[in-house]
Order: sequence, then structure tokens, then C-alpha cells
Amino acid sequence: MTLMLLDSASLWYRAYYGMPDTLTAPDGMQVHAIRGYLDMASRLIGMYKPNRIVACIEGDWRPSWRVDLFPNYKANRLDEEGDGEEEPETLTPQIPILLDLLDLFGFPLVGVDDYEADDVMATFAVKEKGPIRIVTGDRDLFQLVDDKEDIKVVYLAKGVSQHDLVDTAWVANKYLIPGDRYALYAIFRGDPSDGLPGVKGIGEKSAAIIANQAATVEEALKLAQSDPSPFAPALNKKIIEGSDYLKIAPTLVHCARDVAIPTMDLAMPSRPTDLSPIYKFQEQYGLGASVDKMISALGW
Repeated sequence: MTLMLLDSASLWYRAYYGMPDTLTAPDGMQVHAIRGYLDMASRLIGMYKPNRIVACIEGDWRPSWRVDLFPNYKANRLDEEGDGEEEPETLTPQIPILLDLLDLFGFPLVGVDDYEADDVMATFAVKEKGPIRIVTGDRDLFQLVDDKEDIKVVYLAKGVSQHDLVDTAWVANKYLIPGDRYALYAIFRGDPSDGLPGVKGIGEKSAAIIANQAATVEEALKLAQSDPSPFAPALNKKIIEGSDYLKIAPTLVHCARDVAIPTMDLAMPSRPTDLSPIYKFQEQYGLGASVDKMISALGW
């Protein structure tokens, strides 16, 4: 009973930049993000044959409780007015159309106010039984891999054809740390894409050294203050000097796992008695084979 969690924003951004923008609707509107999303999702459904699926969306890409802790959280992504996420102008109108189409197909769509899609996916990963496959191009979600519960990340950095299936062994091999300590590693290293600086002076190598010696931030601080310490004096100094940031960093980096998700049926969409609304939508927006591929992937 595999549950597939789709990190929808990650997929439509990947589709937007990966598909030719010459794919247009009859009225000339670009639809390449819509078609790319459908193509990727249908291929992955065919590969992993999930019994349950959820398309996860952002309730808020900058949750207030994270911004209150750290005002620069994702501030690097704000538009020129500082109001919302800077987004390509030809992507913006495609998103509601894609969401309408997913709704027509019967995909469960979940976004929760003041939480990111990562938090929604993390909560599903805790609440639902495995196997669970999290589809994303975002390495933040490596923190969710769990071999015991059979939670893996379908990581799309290299595209669908060459994607990585990330488990704890993959994380350990990639970052040279215990495979269940990615979040700790990310806390110390930082993440420029989220506007998170990490601990000043600590990069990937030092973050890996810390993650190999400590399982938590508290343990790392304790080791840095101990005598003898397993860390070099210079690294101890950086850890101790970063203690103020380390008080808030776990809340910023860790996915929330207690989001109030509405009760819903997560089963794969069943074939409706009438497919004509989907075919009308397909024709209206010039979605061609992308809709046909999804229908085929769902076994309709």
C-alpha cells in the first residue's frame, strides 16, 4: 500500500524550467508547466504503482512562526515589493489551471494555512503507514527518510529518468554522515536557498564532522564545551559562538510533524463515469498527450 506524496511546487517549477515554453494553449497561453507536471507524475505513478497519493501544496511558503523566529527566512525569494515569492510571470497563471485539473482527476490536494508543503508531507509520513515515497527536488526532505518505516525520497535533481531513490544509506554515502542525521547536518551547514546562514564559519566538512560525533544540537554544544572535546579548538569556538542561532535553527530546519491535516480518502483516483469534463479541459488548454498519459497511468 505505497503512499506517494507529490511536492507540487517542486514539480511545477521543475516542469516550468525543463519543458519547452513553446507548448501553448489554443489562446497562446503557455502550458508547459502543466504538461511537465502531468508527464512527471504519470511516469512516477507508472514506476512506483502507489495505492495512495496526495498532491501537497504550500499553505504558506513563509510560515509566520518561522519568520517570527528568523525574519530573513526565505527573504531572498521575496519579490521586489517584498509581498510574495518571486515567481515567473508565465508560471503564475498555469498553477490554478493545474490545480483545477488535478481536482478533476480526483487527486487529493492538501495545503494547510501557515505551513509549508514540507510540513504537510512530514505529517503524512508520521501519520500514515509505509511504504511512503516523497517526490521532490528539495533536499530538505532527506530528513524524513526512515528505513524502518520504509520512507524514501524520490529525488528529482537529475530528472525523472535518472532520479535517485534516497534512503539512509544514500544520505550516508553522499554526505559522509549517519543517514538519519541530515537535519542536524543542515542546521550547522545552512541553506542559502532558504536564506539560512548556518553557524558562521561552518561549511559542509565541519558540519559532517559534527554530525558524526553528535546526534542533536544539544549534544554538539555539550561536546564543544567538554574537555577533552572530539572537535578541534577552532570548531569548538564556532559552535559555542553560534549558540544563539542554534537555539532557533532546529525549528527553522526541522519539518513540522503535527500539522492538522483534514481527514480524507487517500486512495488513487477511481475512474469517473464521465471523462468528458477532463477531455474538454484537455482541449481547452491544449494539453494533448499529457492528459492521455495520466489517464493511462491511472489505469482508466
